Amino acid sequence: MDNDDWLDSVCWDERGLVPAVVQEAGSGDVLMVAWMNRDALRRTRELGQSVFWSRSRKRLWHKGEESGHVQQVESIHLDCDGDVVLLRVRQLGHEPSIACHTGRHSCFFRALGAGGWESVSPVLRDPEDIYR
Repeated sequence: MDNDDWLDSVCWDERGLVPAVVQEAGSGDVLMVAWMNRDALRRTRELGQSVFWSRSRKRLWHKGEESGHVQQVESIHLDCDGDVVLLRVRQLGHEPSIACHTGRHSCFFRALGAGGWESVSPVLRDPEDIYR
């Protein structure tokens, strides 16, 4: 694919964004959900690493640019409606792998229990050691 016609198949929202689900290729764990614009998805394909649109920073964000926890993209998928992207990745930078800014393997570390939301995954590395 020499041109960007493939990007036209994505159903971008009114802000020009699409949600991206990030799944660990080896375990199948859902690591995180982020947002991508056309440039982020194009850069992800070009680099072979996850690049997102940071709504808080209002700029492209190369996953791991601060933490070193980069995501090597193995494949990029588009859902049946064209409105969600799935990235299958290998999480790099720490063993066991860390994808969450809280120092956990996955951003989905809370499960709904009888008493409310409960943390079900340990902190693998203190975030203060990750983000200096």
